[in-house]
Amino acid sequence: MVPSVGASRRLLQGIGLRVAATGLFVVMSLCVRLASFDAPVGQIMFWRSSVALVPILLYLLWRGQFPRALKTKKPWGHVKRSGFGCASMALSFLSLSYLPLALATALSFLAPLVTIPIAAIFLRERPSPAVTGAAVLGFLGVGLILWPAFDGPQRDLGTLIGVAAGVTVAVTTAAAKVEIKRLTATEATGTIAFYFALVCGSVGLATAPFGWSPASGQTLLWLIGAGVTGGCAHIAMAEAVARAPVSMLAPFEYTAMLWAMLFDLLVFNLLPVPLSLIGAGVIVGAAALVAYGERRSTRPS
Repeated sequence: MVPSVGASRRLLQGIGLRVAATGLFVVMSLCVRLASFDAPVGQIMFWRSSVALVPILLYLLWRGQFPRALKTKKPWGHVKRSGFGCASMALSFLSLSYLPLALATALSFLAPLVTIPIAAIFLRERPSPAVTGAAVLGFLGVGLILWPAFDGPQRDLGTLIGVAAGVTVAVTTAAAKVEIKRLTATEATGTIAFYFALVCGSVGLATAPFGWSPASGQTLLWLIGAGVTGGCAHIAMAEAVARAPVSMLAPFEYTAMLWAMLFDLLVFNLLPVPLSLIGAGVIVGAAALVAYGERRSTRPS
């Protein structure tokens, strides 16, 4: 069946918004990395989350959902989602403070790979051999990224910390996605984003007594930029999903690697060492294989 002109236009809009959301998330990561040279993780979390509330609230007003969207039927669900999300945000910011954008971005694609053994153990799911092989391939990619840190007389502690944080992000992100899936049954996307930003901002603020840096000049610009781009990315993602099927949008998530490598080159004049770059490509390819396998398994026969 040939889609109508209106439907085709919505699909193209959805794809454009998905690509824009991916780019905005990478710009957010760039701002976080630049801010991390002066500001601790808790301070970055506060600015990233509290500033993001502004575009989120404007979005709810535009959709005519404010203040109605602030009412929730599942407060405990938001607490669990935000708890996993806060842990994921803190760990991802820690990873970004130690790793180039491209490597930190590649590690973010481990989330769907981590869910495979978790589902097999706790949910007794039986993934296909191709999906299992893709998961193993992804973790081999992590080994390739780590290898240069062990190659030499001294181990690169920063790389080890960054990769460990990035791998743990995959676990917390997978848990957060489970909670998001449950919440979407009764909660609007804007509601989920609002409470997530509110909780993460509060957690970040609680770290102030442990020492924040004076936020001024360029550091303040990066902190505000992380919040604005993060909030706008969530909005673009929500609008993309409203216009096109998730399965059609999923492949465009991998354009994040192109954005990350471009920013590493233009801003830091940096590219990962060849072996790490190969490892990043292996992780992204493995995640793409899992996504493709999931779409085939859910396609009606």
